[in-house]
Amino acid sequence: MENLLAAIAVVINGIPQGLLAMSFGFAALPSALAFASGLTGAFIFRSVAPISFQAESIVLAGTMGKDRFERCTIVFLTGIIMIVVGGLGLIEPTIRFIGPAIENGMMAGVGVILAVVAVNMLKKSPLVGASSMLTAVLVYAFFDGNLVYTIVTSVVLATAVSLASRKRAALANAVDLSIERIRPIKLVLNSPSVIRGTLAMVCFQIGGNIVYAGITGGMAGVPVNVDHVTLYSGVGDALSGFFGGGPVEAIISGTGAAPDPWISGMLMMGIMAVILAARLLPVLARYIPSESIAGFLFVLGAIVAFPINIRLAVAADPVLAGVVTVVTAATDPFIGLVTGVVMRWLFGLAGM
Repeated sequence: MENLLAAIAVVINGIPQGLLAMSFGFAALPSALAFASGLTGAFIFRSVAPISFQAESIVLAGTMGKDRFERCTIVFLTGIIMIVVGGLGLIEPTIRFIGPAIENGMMAGVGVILAVVAVNMLKKSPLVGASSMLTAVLVYAFFDGNLVYTIVTSVVLATAVSLASRKRAALANAVDLSIERIRPIKLVLNSPSVIRGTLAMVCFQIGGNIVYAGITGGMAGVPVNVDHVTLYSGVGDALSGFFGGGPVEAIISGTGAAPDPWISGMLMMGIMAVILAARLLPVLARYIPSESIAGFLFVLGAIVAFPINIRLAVAADPVLAGVVTVVTAATDPFIGLVTGVVMRWLFGLAGM
């Protein structure tokens, strides 16, 4: 029973982020393939690190692609690259090359990007956005940083405010049920924004898989092979993106604290796959405004991701950390990575 309860809690955490994915034009039904892939991969490798929707990667792909086709292409190409990286066991060498200052600087910059998206949501819908933000900050503070409580409470309250004000969910009019099918999309392979977006997503997901899968493994008390996680999350992204679905990756999952984290993680992915395959997410999208997740995005970006990662980055190299964080926040993780590597090389030539 405890395994199931932990799985349901993580599902509740994932549903609003699935709604966020829909707000960027990603289809829910094809995303079920990603969760099925994650379940299969976790079963084969006996991995305790599940994959799910994650706000950071959704926002990154959603903002870097100009339209639905570009966004889905970014997810698909990211998946293909991650399959190669994970399959060849390249994660550890990559991280050793990047170094903590650059890796954590990128993650801190993504935190800023999330907070900016949250503020823009607040501007778009002040009533819903403000209620979501205020609730999220208060719940996060009073419940010792519990992100599950934070996202569930803020989304529920903001939705109630939206319904009470007789304003239907902003996403309702944007829900296109015609895309809820398993059919290949038109891939956009010649767009500079797709190339840049794919490289940014790869950089972010490599760091995210290491950090988030490692934390879940720590809760479970077992080591996690990040290359295995990268492999099955890559398969999930490739399948999902090819048919128009959203990105998935390793998350900080409460299933890691369950009595049997392996079973609990697979239960969570199985439940999410069923919800998406049954087309229940678009039904929820008709009543839950996309701005209801503004509070969670703000807390995740400004209170969780930025402070933790900037501290680690500055401890490794304060100057390099500052440059990578600022450039990433202003552009994307790939540009931040390249800038960081070049700056480190220049510092080395100057003897700094």
